[in-house]
Amino acid sequence: MVSDPGAVTRLLTAAHAGEPGALEELLPLVYGELRGLASGLMRGERSGHTLDPTALVHEAWLRLAGQESLGFAQRAQFFAAAAATMRRILVDHARARRRVKRGGGTASDSELDGLLAAFEERAGDLLALEEALTELAGFDARQSRLVELRFFAGLDMRAT
Repeated sequence: MVSDPGAVTRLLTAAHAGEPGALEELLPLVYGELRGLASGLMRGERSGHTLDPTALVHEAWLRLAGQESLGFAQRAQFFAAAAATMRRILVDHARARRRVKRGGGTASDSELDGLLAAFEERAGDLLALEEALTELAGFDARQSRLVELRFFAGLDMRAT
């Protein structure tokens, strides 16, 4: 389901201006597309991941809506930020799981034995991708942003 671009832009502008109720109106309009982004990102994750697309959307929404001000004037900027936020959530999750594996967490070994083997298969890929994008940004921030928009947000070249 693709949201009405005009309505999304209007509500983003209103939310940026601090208009009461704008975020509450925005979420139903963009939820389907956010869920699609999350599903796409989760497709590359291991089975049995503790996050699912719905949880990923909700966590990303809480982070975005919890900002002092939404700094997005356009629909494409919002979805790019949402995709980047979801990516950071998955990277943070991967880092936390890696810490637990190395003894830095509180979960017992018996609880993690099966999960860690599956996690290790995907966590390295996600962390390596994050490092590669960070390195690319050091050379060419625009190219890094384009890769991020294409890969994580699923935007085509016209939208980026």
